[in-house]
Amino acid sequence: MAAIRVSSLTLLASTSASSSSVFTKLRFGPIWGISTATSICSKRTRRMAHSIARATLGLTQPNQIEVPKISFVAKEIDLVEWKGDILAVGVTEKDMAKDENSKFKNSILQNLDFHLGGSLSEATAEEDFTGKAGQSTILRLPGLGSKRVGLVGLGSAANPTTAYRSLGEAVATAAKSSLASNVAITLASSEGLSAETKLSTVSAIATGSVLGTYEDNRFKSESKKPSLKSVDILGLGTGPEIEKKLKYSEDVCAGIIFGRELVNAPANVLTPAVLAEEAKRIASLYSDVLSATILDVEQCKELKMGSYLAVAAASANPPHFIHLCYKPPGGEVKTKLALVGKGLTFDSGGYNIKTGPGCLIELMKFDMGGSAAVLGAAKALGQIKPAGVEVHFIVAACENMISGTGMRPGDIVTASNGKTIEVNNTDAEGRLTLADALVYACNQGVEKIVDLATLTGACIVALGPSIAGVFTPSDDLANEVLAASEVSGEKLWRMPMEESYWESMKSGVADMVNTGGRQGGAITAALFLKQFVDEKVQWMHIDLAGPVWNDKKKAATGFGVSTLVEWVLKNSS
Repeated sequence: MAAIRVSSLTLLASTSASSSSVFTKLRFGPIWGISTATSICSKRTRRMAHSIARATLGLTQPNQIEVPKISFVAKEIDLVEWKGDILAVGVTEKDMAKDENSKFKNSILQNLDFHLGGSLSEATAEEDFTGKAGQSTILRLPGLGSKRVGLVGLGSAANPTTAYRSLGEAVATAAKSSLASNVAITLASSEGLSAETKLSTVSAIATGSVLGTYEDNRFKSESKKPSLKSVDILGLGTGPEIEKKLKYSEDVCAGIIFGRELVNAPANVLTPAVLAEEAKRIASLYSDVLSATILDVEQCKELKMGSYLAVAAASANPPHFIHLCYKPPGGEVKTKLALVGKGLTFDSGGYNIKTGPGCLIELMKFDMGGSAAVLGAAKALGQIKPAGVEVHFIVAACENMISGTGMRPGDIVTASNGKTIEVNNTDAEGRLTLADALVYACNQGVEKIVDLATLTGACIVALGPSIAGVFTPSDDLANEVLAASEVSGEKLWRMPMEESYWESMKSGVADMVNTGGRQGGAITAALFLKQFVDEKVQWMHIDLAGPVWNDKKKAATGFGVSTLVEWVLKNSS
């Protein structure tokens, strides 16, 4: 991951490398079971089984974790009659409006407040609860079937994805703190929602509830088991369409959590070999639609992947080139897509080693966040099984380390399309691995490619920690992926492909250098990748250096999985 220095602070956005001479095979089993009123329930229990080939560096072995199922049921029932631990109501600022007697104008809140003897309106006034996004209050009040009543703010204009997912997450958090096992979630205002919006709202609430409950405790000596067992979603309809949407949420959540666990795993546990094993395990789980090809060093040499192999040369852990292929279980393939993920399981920076405050070297396990998104999408799509689309999942997995066999500043490497690259910075290694991965993807005969990478600190500087930068010369592809991100709730922002900036990437002795000046670093990185994509192929680069990691929670986000899944489904017949 290339670093950028601003006011003595080194901000990073992509990285690669790890120094474990031994490896542990991680087993990420099926994760969450979501069941609906008609038994759309997970028949699998997620197990974290780990077979140890040799002792891992530090003797670290991830704990085996059994995650309980969460049952989701859509119901139409009077809120006053619902019995359980927490009844949570999502409210907008408009819903919280009161009349001259300080009573709610909203009919649902009016009804609840009446049965609570006015305590709800009084409590919200005392706590200055106005329904702003991020606000929540959980009250233990007598008068209803539920033990507690909660209000969760959705803001002034509720969004079917981000706001409702946050609603689910807030309720899951409240359930943890109160050890609640069953909760109900509803909206104060749902009468104006279309049938399609209700479906997406149910999906977002379910997704937020699952992700809000999930905690990655594999590397903790002690961990609490989640108490939440069931979630009733009230007032948003019932029937097979909602049940189908809940099953979809289950599949996507499984992919997101798998992606999170890959990124969270430390580099002494998740080596390139282990990442390849995880990819093969996904293919074996869904062998009816997925197949796996793993290329070793010699096979990569035969394909002339000099750029990728140069990055991997310093590490004691050999590189593994991962290629999964999804083919639908039946019917004609109408579209061929490729998802390419940067797979640096650790990035030391190489001889341009990451040093100084803010260099984030201790977080460089997340430099394979692009590959985690790609493999998480593969897992989800293996369960969803969309028709009419073939998808190639490609990861050039390796580490960027330092040794006598490693790549040096000033070296010239040759990519598999014959183009030569003068390495003027060994810490701009991710693009070198992606170069050969993109050439390989084009050779699969695909029509569209989306690559994802924690590529530049410059993108974090430009867009901050929660927005990914999107680079593509194709307006059509940009519209497709951005539309998918609107559905998923993940934030993307299209950035310019300023061709004049390519001047800074020219070399006096090779076809190009691997990094330009400090200014426009995310743009020049994208222009570099463009050199390795066939002109006939629609291509997009997503720089997710910022949103791959949540600094507050000190954990991975699983960013990219849901957008990729949504985009693939839009391309299926």
